Amino acid sequence: MAVVAQSSRGWVLNACSLIDRGYSRCARRTQDAKSHVRCRFKRQCFQILKSHGSVNVRAAAVDAGNTEMLQKTNKPPKRRKRKHSELNQGEIDAQVFHEKIRSVISEGTTSLLDSARSVGYLNGATDAVEEPLPLQECGLAALCEMAKELPLVDEEEQEECVQSLVDEDGCTSQVDLFSRVTENSTDQATVVSLMGGEYVIPARTAFLLSDFTRMQPLVNYGRKFDLIVMDPPWENKSVKRSRRYSSLPSSQLKQLPINLLASANCLVVTWVTNRPSHLRCIRDELYPHWGVEVVAEWYWVKVTTSGQFVFPLDSQHKKPYEVLVLGRYRPSADHSMSSSYVPVEDSRLIVSVPSALHSQKPSLSEILRRYVGPEGSCLELFARSLQPGWTSWGNEVLKFQHTSYFTLSPADDPANISGDEDPQLL
Repeated sequence: MAVVAQSSRGWVLNACSLIDRGYSRCARRTQDAKSHVRCRFKRQCFQILKSHGSVNVRAAAVDAGNTEMLQKTNKPPKRRKRKHSELNQGEIDAQVFHEKIRSVISEGTTSLLDSARSVGYLNGATDAVEEPLPLQECGLAALCEMAKELPLVDEEEQEECVQSLVDEDGCTSQVDLFSRVTENSTDQATVVSLMGGEYVIPARTAFLLSDFTRMQPLVNYGRKFDLIVMDPPWENKSVKRSRRYSSLPSSQLKQLPINLLASANCLVVTWVTNRPSHLRCIRDELYPHWGVEVVAEWYWVKVTTSGQFVFPLDSQHKKPYEVLVLGRYRPSADHSMSSSYVPVEDSRLIVSVPSALHSQKPSLSEILRRYVGPEGSCLELFARSLQPGWTSWGNEVLKFQHTSYFTLSPADDPANISGDEDPQLL
């Protein structure tokens, strides 16, 4: 069950089940044959067993799958001395924000966890075997950088900006992933070989693998979206030190062509780090620039498999929650809110066990369905995975679709579709 519990306070999600939906029957295509397999995201990626506040650094790193942290524990710790004992302004702002929402997080999480435990979820049980986390090195961003040397499709040739992953004969076609939107328009997920690797591509999905400077094919795709979800690569010192991915300043994020991608009253959802400056940037700078009106602020609460916060709620180091800012796109010529849309409630919680893989967020498709409508067209920006029925863009858009993150097993006759398969979540 993907949505384990829900109430007026929010939802408890089984993030792994959300990924699995739509993969119970996948066509696996090779040069010589076609077979069918069942794909399940590896369970050990969602087995966060202990709160990081109650274990040592090394144990926390093991639970989080953070190999970088593990490497650091083998070196003498370096402590940076603070010049003053007083909090700086950023820390003061963060503390004020935390105190403002603390009771919402605490009381709402307790209520939702009670509902989840009543159906046997988040009771500490685990179905994962003790296996190491997949350590697939993602070189997609580097490939996007090299692909800048390739010519872009001319805007006058818009119809050529789209290509099919599977040809009319059901075989994987030769595709240009970097300058054309690639579609799997079939009703079945497929496992295909791309760029020397094997990837699981959901049903009825489309994607563009490119960096920020090569988004034009997505604009030329010609679709307007009713839901846009984005997880921007926010600038911060930790990212710069780790060099895990490239960040973007707000001046560049402003250049996202939201007005060319969003339909009227499109719901725009943005993941925000816990830095108050990033939250202010979204509310006061980016959303107004894009013509998006803030309608709600939600919180993703991260818990262990036994329902404990992954970090103490009042931890000065890291908080066990992240923020989502929701808004409606309103074209300048239309300032009215369509009555056909369900109002978005404020201060909702999304409670789930987080992935041990860096930057993997839970799918929001199930809980956003009612605010967009069953026929809504959905887009994810800065995506690192694909979702059935969605369009996705990013320079690592296929990262978590690599088969190294899945367990593949033989499937029965494809005509016997499993009841838990729902290839179009929105």
